[in-house]
Amino acid sequence: MGNGPHTIFFARESRAAGCRIALRATVLLVTTLALAGCPADTATAAAPGKAVPNTTAPPVAAVAGIRDSAPEAEPQSQVLVGQQNTGTQHAKQVQDLISRVETSYQSGVTNYNANRLDAARLDFDFAIDTMLSSGMDLKNDPVLSDEFDSLLSRINSLEIVALKQGNGFSPRVEAAPAENASEVTFAANPALVGKVTQELKTTQSDLPLAINEYIAGWIDAYSNSPARRAHLKASLERAGKYKTMISKILRDNGVPQDLIYQAVAESGFQPQALNARSGAAGMWQFMPFGGYGLERNGYFDERFDPEKSTIAYAKYMKTLYGLFGDWYLAMAAYDWGPGNVQRVVARTGYADFWSLYRNHAMPAETMAYVPSIVAAIIVAKNPEQYGLTDLTPDAPVLSDIITTTYAISLPLVADLTGATVQEIVALNPAMLRLSTPPDRSYDLHIPPGTTEIFQSRMKDFPEENRASWRFHIVKQGETLEEIAESLHARAAQVAEFNDVTAAKPLETGDELIVPIAAYAAVSAGQTHYTTHSSDTLVTVADRFGVTVEQLRAWNHLSSNRITPGRTLNVAAPIRMAPTSRASRRSAHSSGASSKSRTGSRSSSRTASPRTSRSSSTTHSTAQKPSSTAHASTAKSSSTKRKKQ
Repeated sequence: MGNGPHTIFFARESRAAGCRIALRATVLLVTTLALAGCPADTATAAAPGKAVPNTTAPPVAAVAGIRDSAPEAEPQSQVLVGQQNTGTQHAKQVQDLISRVETSYQSGVTNYNANRLDAARLDFDFAIDTMLSSGMDLKNDPVLSDEFDSLLSRINSLEIVALKQGNGFSPRVEAAPAENASEVTFAANPALVGKVTQELKTTQSDLPLAINEYIAGWIDAYSNSPARRAHLKASLERAGKYKTMISKILRDNGVPQDLIYQAVAESGFQPQALNARSGAAGMWQFMPFGGYGLERNGYFDERFDPEKSTIAYAKYMKTLYGLFGDWYLAMAAYDWGPGNVQRVVARTGYADFWSLYRNHAMPAETMAYVPSIVAAIIVAKNPEQYGLTDLTPDAPVLSDIITTTYAISLPLVADLTGATVQEIVALNPAMLRLSTPPDRSYDLHIPPGTTEIFQSRMKDFPEENRASWRFHIVKQGETLEEIAESLHARAAQVAEFNDVTAAKPLETGDELIVPIAAYAAVSAGQTHYTTHSSDTLVTVADRFGVTVEQLRAWNHLSSNRITPGRTLNVAAPIRMAPTSRASRRSAHSSGASSKSRTGSRSSSRTASPRTSRSSSTTHSTAQKPSSTAHASTAKSSSTKRKKQ
């Protein structure tokens, strides 16, 4: 669930526009099995950036708010009466769930079209949470599986429009160069072919670089077409963020280093790139189905993770090379599908990309795809000779890594590390929400060098409140009311939690824990709620502006099931953190600076990274507080305020 205006965050996932027919999941499941099988099965797989026939939907603009009707399943013979009743009951439960989900989705569409993006995000989150918290088997029930996949696709078809318009926390995403590659035609340029031929004699590459009129046409376009020159320039500059990481992964998997430039055609090195026609996503444009070892759920999509998707890309390319023994054919298979390439090779007898090209044996897009990559490699190795004299590669993306096993909001992560929400989002492009997933491990990227301060400050936050509470360092001239209003909290509650009184007022540099998870309930004077027959944990959570995980924690629930008439806590108990105010008073009495963080933390908190992932990346686990770490203590001897 979101927190006020900070919820204007749009997921970066499949742009497969619109919705699918419910039972079409059968097609996707068959495709998934083919792709997830042994390497020998790869010949029947769809390419990462291409959809198999009949798996994409109409553009979202044509179908927004409209859902196809699911055809009825064929009846099976010899069904016992008891089994038939059970099946009917299950079907009704499925339909009821889908109906509730679609109602929330339609509300989100209405808010989206009215430019109420924060309200739309809440509606969309509620729709997804309704499915995730239903207790039904979303993975193995074909109708529910397709509904969930369709829901994500439809929501993100809308969300990507907001991304491209620069809304939300993510930058605008340029169209992937490969999206309109098939529309390109070039005139022959023998002079350029001769020039490049001479240059290749001294150009080093771990690919068998070639030059012909097709490649020369792309080189000319990259040099002289303003749009394509801008695309290549931006791509090569963005490559600086990931080049070291990608090079290592390609080397570890025995894949040529120059295949890094395949990302120019796929995404322009944009982790959030999406293809509107196929639903392919991420730097390497993997499809939303098929696996490839990349997990996709309601909280994150590993197709958008630069490192994990690159590993999947390298392994897949190595498999394709094993099938064809030729890197050009492997690239063609990546775009068109290995099964298609195998069939055309068998039909024509040509196991050579350029022979297939000259015989027009492949789709126009694939015929343009491979030459565009080869041309990008040649230009990237000699940029100044082709007019790219002002290339300035972006700085490498560096981060520490904290492994979380609890939900924590990205605004709180930003607060604790002194970063902005935009910076945290940029470090975690695979996340679909402003929160890490609950009850499972997740590698959260934070700014480099901030692991210790993150872990130190995190210790004061009860685990069940990390998804919504905030942290704030008091600036000069700020008042408690201003701080509370800016973070959508209650000033009285912030004061009580941090032991702010007339005798102990705020001071510049004080570190405040800002409890806001149960603001909706507390502001209405309500901390308990008696459930009705139509209630679920999701509806109760949405009503009071809290999360399902918080309700479960506050009420000691082991599942999402609730019974009518049960009284639930709908607001978090106010717990005093285990930090003594004595250290702050001692610092003042000993003459220490009131602006110094030393002394207020050093005696009571120690934290260090657990392991090092690399020289520039720290991988550590955020420690959970013990069951007694947040026990209530007397207000006279406890406070949450610390000095920075």
